[in-house]
Amino acid sequence: MINWKVRFKNPLFIAQLFLSFFLPLLGYYGLTAQELTTWGSVFSLLSNAFSNPYVFVLIIVSLWHAINDPTTKGIKDSEQAKRYQWPK
Repeated sequence: MINWKVRFKNPLFIAQLFLSFFLPLLGYYGLTAQELTTWGSVFSLLSNAFSNPYVFVLIIVSLWHAINDPTTKGIKDSEQAKRYQWPK
């Protein structure tokens, strides 16, 4: 089990999730963040990404690396981390 409540209190975790989602998209399509100047371009990029299995798998693997704690077995937090109320 993952202590989601505490993880989402950590701004670095939120930034890591955001970057894990968007950087594979930008890299695959050869874009920079400066090129996404309208909501239409963002939604078009997302639509293209979810219809492309390769890009979708890149995003899933990138998110996996952001969420997974390599110091524990499986996808879970340590017993100590499960008791946290705030990130340490």
